[in-house]
Amino acid sequence: MSFSDTFQENDQKKMKQMEAYRSDDDGQALTTDNALKLTSTDDSLKAGERGPTLLEDFHFREKITHFDHERIPERVVHARGFGAHGYFELYESMSEYTKADFLQVPGSKTPVFVRFSTVVGSRGSADTVRDVRGFATKFYTESGNYDIVGNNIPIFFIQDAIKFPDLIHAVKPEPNNEIPQATTAHDTFWDFVVNAPETAHMVMWAMSDRAIPKSFRMMEGFGVNTFRLINAQDKARFVKFHWKPLLGVHSLMRDEAQKLSGKDPDYHRRDIWDAIEQGNYPEYEFGVQMIEEDQEFDFDFDLLDPTKLWPEELIPVKIIGKMTLNKNVDNFFAETEQVAFCPANIVPGIDFSNDPLLQGRLFSYEDTQLTRLGGPNFREIPINRPVAPVHNNQRDGMHRMAIHPGPVSYFPNSLAQNSPSPVPEEEGGFAHYAQRIDGHAVRARSESFRDHFSQATLFWNSMSAAEKEHIVDAFHFEVGSVKDVNLKQRVVDMFASVAPELAVQIAAGIGAKPPAQAVPKSTQASSPALSQENTIKTARTRKVAILLESGFCTVSVRNMLAELKAAGAVGETVSSSLSEISGKDGTPLKPDKDLTTSGALLYDAVYVPGGSDHVNVLKQNHNARSFINEALHHAKTIGASDEGAELLQATDAAAFLPDLRDAQAAPQIFQGVVVVNGGSTLQPFCTAFVDQLAMHRHWSRAN
Repeated sequence: MSFSDTFQENDQKKMKQMEAYRSDDDGQALTTDNALKLTSTDDSLKAGERGPTLLEDFHFREKITHFDHERIPERVVHARGFGAHGYFELYESMSEYTKADFLQVPGSKTPVFVRFSTVVGSRGSADTVRDVRGFATKFYTESGNYDIVGNNIPIFFIQDAIKFPDLIHAVKPEPNNEIPQATTAHDTFWDFVVNAPETAHMVMWAMSDRAIPKSFRMMEGFGVNTFRLINAQDKARFVKFHWKPLLGVHSLMRDEAQKLSGKDPDYHRRDIWDAIEQGNYPEYEFGVQMIEEDQEFDFDFDLLDPTKLWPEELIPVKIIGKMTLNKNVDNFFAETEQVAFCPANIVPGIDFSNDPLLQGRLFSYEDTQLTRLGGPNFREIPINRPVAPVHNNQRDGMHRMAIHPGPVSYFPNSLAQNSPSPVPEEEGGFAHYAQRIDGHAVRARSESFRDHFSQATLFWNSMSAAEKEHIVDAFHFEVGSVKDVNLKQRVVDMFASVAPELAVQIAAGIGAKPPAQAVPKSTQASSPALSQENTIKTARTRKVAILLESGFCTVSVRNMLAELKAAGAVGETVSSSLSEISGKDGTPLKPDKDLTTSGALLYDAVYVPGGSDHVNVLKQNHNARSFINEALHHAKTIGASDEGAELLQATDAAAFLPDLRDAQAAPQIFQGVVVVNGGSTLQPFCTAFVDQLAMHRHWSRAN
């Protein structure tokens, strides 16, 4: 069987599993859970029309009982999530490094399910809060399910899993008043930080743009912990896993993210749902960083320290495949809410390291599902079932689905000829890596874990000027929300060990004193891979608002929409209402959105075409002027052709307009504002506008 046939079989097997539990109610008769057909579900059974409801009304009791038990406990962390189906395709064989079956044959495909999430907030919190994002991937392989349970940040706050309950207790809403929701802007979190300096590196990432991604489709993923790859000769290498989005890594601004929480709290999940429905499938290349075991101590950081990354300049990321998400879920609860990930879900060819955070995760993820999903049989839920066959002597328990005939449920046995029986390693059985272990049982931490600041400084050094401004702004908001004055000062003093100039700027914004003594930087090094300024920049899937009223230039709109479509971008027409309008040539148009329910926050750029009548109406509309100002403030691309520039002149964008007399010959560009005056140059204008759109932001113009 070819690898393409294998993928088709596995993908169909997974979909068949899901299909077996699908219930299509369209056109069907209404029944109880016991399939009894019902004549009514609007009124309970009563003793007379105005009398009491009767206890014998089994339909009422079944319906209300089910409703009362519909909710299950939400995840303690990563409660708010969103998932999608897809597949992973291997670029090149990894047989030199691992015997994992799904990493052997170039071109082979493996079904996957991915769940993106926030860490701190509850299920009802907003998508765009400042937080770490989960990036968990389940591979349905021939050898069983394999999970990479990662985040969008390559490191973590703590070094040892025993401190995880303390971290989460500190970052969650404070227990006395359950305030604040889904934010680190409060005393208990920063109290934990200053008393646990190992958090310094992760806090830098959390205060950076990485903590407010533009989209799940524009977000990196990392396995966080150190694992091992094991090949057929039992040679092991240390490995870290990476997901790199083909749209690049891009973020929101703090002000933009906070406003989006109110404008559209479902912004991220809506974005990825719509992209998949429109065929703009999210794509992520899969990469590995590998280190030989005999190189374990060759670096100035400990490979097992989860608060440390492996700089890509030292250990390059080898790209080995690509994941494509091409199908939305059919039912959010059945799939996204019930999917169960665990880093202990591995396959032959992949094994663990002694990373102390990972060691705790191996237990914790399994343990939490027992409460959430009602016992040990949660793997029988369709979304969690492997495509590989399952045979063991596990029996009974809550929600058992499998029906096992016969009397044998133990091993060894003779009644069933020792079935099911163990499989030798050479035939695909899993064998733990035989690492040498020699030491005393101690509650202690390696001295190699004691450096808490050098990589935090590396991260700061690697940021562009705009990214550094955003980090300082984040500290001002987050630490500025802290009530305890002494705590604020301790934050300043702690981050002086990261970068003295950072501490000085933090102090100035939160009313604290500059650090008493400047601490020399522990490193002058930088890593270009850490800055989002060095990411892929493309106009693909970007959304552009085209502001219109009756009297707009039809030719201009038609040309811009064609140019956007050719670049893989999306143009949406926005007017003061959803009523039909017409171009100055009489062409009718029904707007896609209106200014009341839409806004610049939901777009990557804005374009105003010519047409004096429509521009005069827009100039009198406060929402239209605010639309331009919002886009300007958030450093987005703004374009106008012909009379459209008059709307820009009525806003804060006037300061960035080039001389329109010069725009007669060619489009003029100034810090992401593009204008042209003259239909003969419309095509070059559209091209210039799309080029500016691809840049994501124009930070020199941000204010």
